[in-house]
Amino acid sequence: MKKDIIKKSNSLTVAYYNLSLVEYRVLHMVFTSLAEIEPNPELLRNARFTVRATDYMELYGVDRTTAYEALKEASERLFNRYFTYDLELSPEYQLYERLKARWVTKIGYIEQQATITLYLSEEVLSMVGKLTNRYTTYFLNQTSELTSMYAIRIYEMLVQWRQAKVIPSISVEELRSRLDIKDNEYPRMHDFKRNVLDLAVTQINERTDLKVSYAQEKAGRKITGFTFKFKVKEDKKKKVDTNRDPNTPDMFHKMTDKQIDTFGAKLAGDSAFGSKYAKAGESARAFEQRIKNELGNPDNQQKWAGDLKRVGFNPKFQG
Repeated sequence: MKKDIIKKSNSLTVAYYNLSLVEYRVLHMVFTSLAEIEPNPELLRNARFTVRATDYMELYGVDRTTAYEALKEASERLFNRYFTYDLELSPEYQLYERLKARWVTKIGYIEQQATITLYLSEEVLSMVGKLTNRYTTYFLNQTSELTSMYAIRIYEMLVQWRQAKVIPSISVEELRSRLDIKDNEYPRMHDFKRNVLDLAVTQINERTDLKVSYAQEKAGRKITGFTFKFKVKEDKKKKVDTNRDPNTPDMFHKMTDKQIDTFGAKLAGDSAFGSKYAKAGESARAFEQRIKNELGNPDNQQKWAGDLKRVGFNPKFQG
């Protein structure tokens, strides 16, 4: 797989935003084309960028139908998305201006070619490209197997501090804000750690070049923040267990993004499934999002094989 490089400012890395997995992927495919170009909003504001379904298929390992639907969905929603970031006005007085900006100024879709066309906003163009300081860089293919936006955001936080190999303490409130977790989602710390942090750490450890762990910080008995430590794996090659029976349910083909979205919603709406896995006080939206995130883990696909079959999923097996 081609190792396309992402280079973006730390301000954009830690910005606050709400993007779907597909929207994030589309934008960052565009960002790779700017990695070796000096940021120049004046010069590039009329630059037309394209993302083809065939490239999306290759990078993210999805089928043609899923790629077509993903790009069309992104073309309809991405125009209204924005991010919030802090502009430093005075380092001496730690004075910042909090700003909101759109990701794109125009976006289109060519049906016959299954291709998105878009124009990045001046703010984005100033934050992406061949930067010289205060920037985050990594290979896009390192996040191509991550299906949880929580995992992606935490991975980016880690690589921002690649040299230090530890992220300075981040408060619970700040972490929840960066991950776009609403006040009514996972209010109990146990649920937050299990459904957000542990899920993200597991995906990062299993599917990227990093090995990460986290520790909690307390004020008395109350957890007030977290620190993350990580290292680059020595052996980046994924091991394949050749002793597994190819006829057992744990040999699913990886569910596509569309399947995870569709059947995650169906599972969350299934009363029998909900009675077993919904948590007390968990909103319907939070439950559905958690199930979609957890479906990205093949172990859960196996665990819920019977439930998936009941709601209409027809698994394919590797032979």
